[in-house]
Amino acid sequence: MKLRRVYSGDRLELQSLQSDGSWASGADAGVFGGAVFDPAWELERARGHHDAAGHVLPFQPTSFRDFMLYEQHAVDAARGLVRRFHPGQSRAAEGIERLTGKPFPLFKPKALFYRQPIYYMSNHLSFVPSGTTVAVPSYSTALDYELELGFVLRAPLFNAAPAEALDAIGAFVVVNDFSARDVQRAEMATGLGPQKAKHFASSMSVQAVTADEILPRIDDLTGFVAINGDAVSAVSSRGMRWSLGELLAHASRDEHLYAGELFATGTLPGGSGMETGHWLRPGDQLTLAIDQIGEISHPISSR
Repeated sequence: MKLRRVYSGDRLELQSLQSDGSWASGADAGVFGGAVFDPAWELERARGHHDAAGHVLPFQPTSFRDFMLYEQHAVDAARGLVRRFHPGQSRAAEGIERLTGKPFPLFKPKALFYRQPIYYMSNHLSFVPSGTTVAVPSYSTALDYELELGFVLRAPLFNAAPAEALDAIGAFVVVNDFSARDVQRAEMATGLGPQKAKHFASSMSVQAVTADEILPRIDDLTGFVAINGDAVSAVSSRGMRWSLGELLAHASRDEHLYAGELFATGTLPGGSGMETGHWLRPGDQLTLAIDQIGEISHPISSR
């Protein structure tokens, strides 16, 4: 079932898509974890989003954990980062890759990636809906996007087994993790993870799709990235290092997870400009889509 919220000025209404293409009110918010935030605060938050974009988020996440599940993305992104910021080293690495027929060793993820799911926590309050104009941060000259699969808990978890964890997923959305790559390089070198490189904005599709429709085909989702109407890459959900159940089981290990928390898979291979060389510039129109769920679109502006 596809779901969306509509802002009417004095209330938020959750609607579901009917078989005839119309939207009907009265959908159950339980797939998003139910009511969490103060209603007056959430209504004011939605008003700001509606004024800026003409849309609102399908739900307001209570936290955001962003994983990295795709080895291919990690390798291609590292290769693209070196190509952009260290062209001399990039040429040397490319030569070694041609000789060996394998990825340059330093482009592969760290060893922990192969032992457990890895993630960072970002700013869940900086999410904006599709349609919002996003400005290049004043401190960055390397704005990037990341097309990801997001999912929200409908029920709490604690020391969950993978099957139990999978059953707690309520709905899926398209997630975009904006990234200031030049700033990210310096921040990651501190060992504390990204900060200003990520926290200024993330975005979400206006529509969500219930888990019963997506989980049976979780490895067969497809999508694309387009800039100014031109497709620059195609993506697929195939090839996760860890299953979503394993991901949530790991996150819930001796830690309480709550309904309404948002998780993301990390970038689908080919879903970032750092991989493909298509970086964002003021005046661009960015579109990110997962065909079976929905899309995100943003005009990019200067400040």
